[in-house]
Order: sequence, then structure tokens, then C-alpha cells
Amino acid sequence: MAGFHTKSFLKHDDYMSPRYAWDNINQYIPKDKVIWEAFYGDGKSAEYLRDLGCKEVIHEPIDFFENNKGEVIISNCPFSKSKDVVIRLKELDKPFIIIMPCFKISTSYFRENFKNTESPIQIIIPRKRIQFIKNGDELQNKCNFDCFYYCYKMNLPRDIIWLD
Repeated sequence: MAGFHTKSFLKHDDYMSPRYAWDNINQYIPKDKVIWEAFYGDGKSAEYLRDLGCKEVIHEPIDFFENNKGEVIISNCPFSKSKDVVIRLKELDKPFIIIMPCFKISTSYFRENFKNTESPIQIIIPRKRIQFIKNGDELQNKCNFDCFYYCYKMNLPRDIIWLD
């Protein structure tokens, strides 16, 4: 995913976000905040976010679990680490937009960490499945599951946003 900094990627943790994954939510990304793209991957996400007008993007090959940077986290986390990522996001308690499979919302760890927060989880649902990139090649129609953009403290106009 848009990269967990480690050499021990699991089978599906080395799929990167295509540029259009960030274009999809451009209007919801705060351009005036310091963005932490927390999972490095191939390093291209920062370029994409800067192209969208984000003034300052922190995107370094550092460990998400040992660091705390930026004002807002915008990233695609390694799906095999979803539970640990969700727990860490709650600990950090800062605004975020994270790409994860849609079924993660029904996990016990997601529920336990976000069910009673003052700021509810909001979801942006893409029109089509995100086709991630592996080894520099965009995988057309290869992803067999849907992903959501999970948002926290982003003050979106609605709790569920369906993209056109």
C-alpha cells in the first residue's frame, strides 16, 4: 500500500495508490494543512498530493508507529497492518483520510476504537474500485474488493459521500 516502511512486505502490501485515487477526493483534502503521507511505498503519493495543491507534504521512509508528523494524515496503509494502523490513528487523534477495504468498518478493532468518538467516522465511497499499482503497472480490473476513504475529524459536509 502507499507504503509501510519495512522490507517485510506481505503479498498485498506493495500495491500503490494511483494518482486518480487522490484526484477523486481532491475537494476534501485540506490544502492549507501540513499533510503527513504516512506510508511511503514508492514515494509518489507526495508528488500527487503536491500536484493537487497541498502546500506542505511530509512523505519520508519512516515508521508510522514510531513517529507523529503533520496536522492531517492522508494515506493508503498496508492492509495487512490495518488493525495496528487503526489503533495508532486513534492514539494520534488527528484528522485523517485513509484508504482501506470497505469491510474494515465492521471489524471489532475499528468499532472499539471509533464507536464512541465525539467526531464520527465519515466515509467517502468511490464510484469504481480503485485499481492499485504494483511494480509500476496499473492493474486494470484486478482488484476484487472495494475500498473506502475513511475520514476522521475532516468535517465533511455529510457522513457518507458517494463520488460521481
